[in-house]
Amino acid sequence: MPTTSMPTAATLTIEDLLRPPERSGITISPDGTRLAHLAMWHERLNIWVEEIDADAPAHCVTADDSRSITRYLWADDSRRLLYQQDSDGDENWHVFRIDLDQPGAPAVDLTPYPGATAQGLELRQARPGHATVQLNADSPTEFDLYDLEIATGALTRLAPSPGEGSTWMLVGDELLRRSMRADGTWELWRGESLVAAFDGDAYPMDVHPFEAAPDESAIWFGSYQGTDHLHPARLDLATGEETMIHHHPHADLDTRSLVFPNLPSPLIRHRRTGELLGLRYRGIRMHTVSLDPHFAEVLEAVAALCDGDIGGITSDVDEQRWVVSFVHDRDPQTWLYDHRTGRSRLLARSLEHLDVDQLAPVESIEITARDGLRLPAYLTLPAHVQPQDLPLVLMPHGGPWARDWWRFDSIVQLWANRGYAVLQPQFRGSAGFGRRHMEAGVGEFAGRMHEDLLNAVDWAVDQGFADPARVGVFGGSYGGYAALVGLAFTPERFAAAVEYVGVSDLVDYLRSLPEYARAGLVNNWYRYAGDPSDPEQAADLRARSPITRIADIRSPLMVVQGANDVRVRRANSDRIVAGLREQGNEVEYLVFDDEGHFILNPENVLALYRAADEFFARHLAKVPAAAQDA
Repeated sequence: MPTTSMPTAATLTIEDLLRPPERSGITISPDGTRLAHLAMWHERLNIWVEEIDADAPAHCVTADDSRSITRYLWADDSRRLLYQQDSDGDENWHVFRIDLDQPGAPAVDLTPYPGATAQGLELRQARPGHATVQLNADSPTEFDLYDLEIATGALTRLAPSPGEGSTWMLVGDELLRRSMRADGTWELWRGESLVAAFDGDAYPMDVHPFEAAPDESAIWFGSYQGTDHLHPARLDLATGEETMIHHHPHADLDTRSLVFPNLPSPLIRHRRTGELLGLRYRGIRMHTVSLDPHFAEVLEAVAALCDGDIGGITSDVDEQRWVVSFVHDRDPQTWLYDHRTGRSRLLARSLEHLDVDQLAPVESIEITARDGLRLPAYLTLPAHVQPQDLPLVLMPHGGPWARDWWRFDSIVQLWANRGYAVLQPQFRGSAGFGRRHMEAGVGEFAGRMHEDLLNAVDWAVDQGFADPARVGVFGGSYGGYAALVGLAFTPERFAAAVEYVGVSDLVDYLRSLPEYARAGLVNNWYRYAGDPSDPEQAADLRARSPITRIADIRSPLMVVQGANDVRVRRANSDRIVAGLREQGNEVEYLVFDDEGHFILNPENVLALYRAADEFFARHLAKVPAAAQDA
């Protein structure tokens, strides 16, 4: 009787896995006639535009060959686009304008103030052709509110900064003040009247979302009142009364846009009227909910286009033409859907250059911590490989008030393709899994937050997936801190680690952050880790800092640093590397002179992952021959 052999794993090159999609970030213009997207030009992501109904290819409308563009938006006239860009990772964001009626004209810097950073760029719905932006042109710690006339570039200061740690919010033509008390309580003021106060413990980064209702009588915001999960509520500006709009029984509003500004708000709004059409919740998977009959019809129609989760969704002002992006672990797609005709067209398959069958499915699982806390996690096992006694790469996310999500992640797929099991635990302190889960991280840096990672490794070993002698850890920012903690605090548990822009000295990190960011530390770093201005807390922070335990590190380490990082100073990475070399440890060091806290330029990304791939291949031994790089 003939036997059917199991498919074999093919080696995928790093270049193919990390190749940017032919088109990404696709959005439709307000008038429904044009599409914009991000694509490569001179080895950098730039903005491209095409006419929907014309038989002509897209053309590049920006010409940035120094740093990729990752954030852009349409102006309401469908003629102009705005985008934000910094220089070599310095996080001093400027706002630039492109005019599609002036092809070939260079982008115009609308905030040309050296050393300043533009934040909170928003179109003014009540005043077409205008946007608001907060800019610290006069003081590094205080942001004035400006009106930006997009066509001319005229900046008009609407109000000076209300003080360090405070910002203005424009509702119609009325200025509301958002501020924070010394104890971390967020406040909303209307003139001299306090409208509402928000418990800072519930909002480590900010109250989000926080958007004005179109009738200007209320604020729509994220609330935990009455539930453990973040849900949308209405705050009446006249009475301060809070009313629940909707809630999901086991998922939080998707607040990733607070950390990643290029991601959409959890509030899906009508492009012209601003009315609330739907909501994005993200539990272990994404849930898109309709609050509007027309939008419900659209959701029902587009749901049949792909078996992924709906990610970005934009429409023209008439809500007839829609661009819908689907998040998927192996086949992300973007579609154009015309509700008037019922027709749809595939605009992009992000991974069309890859064989889907060679990519590894991402599985949602749940792990129980030592104290009984349930930890959501994502497990990725190599495709076409017996999942037993595999080397394991543990991937703690950054933040830590962030999270992973079900999606295609090129780095997860890289490790899986090389024959490693990949585990992404959503340890306590992670945002998006309920308030109790998040606040369980208070005081647990290098404590139970680290134990959660160890519990996850134990789970993978107990299930038979992982070989306990071949566990590596890979992470950036807070994830880099977690990787260093793993090697310094539990050196017997990890065979090797790769950390990039990781925090090694908590005291120095908190003292070195940009001045404008320090006022917001009360509810996050100070509450969860400690305040370095207090001697006792500073001592505790040092005790939880891997830099004080270099002598305990025994396993090989790879350190990656952006020379212009304004958060994690290069000096600390230098100290880690010098200390390890002095004691004879194996350590590799990559420094990128044109990067900051985010390694962005494609040639640097490739260099990072080529080096990390070779590093893990050496130290997580017995990698299957079929998974070796060609």
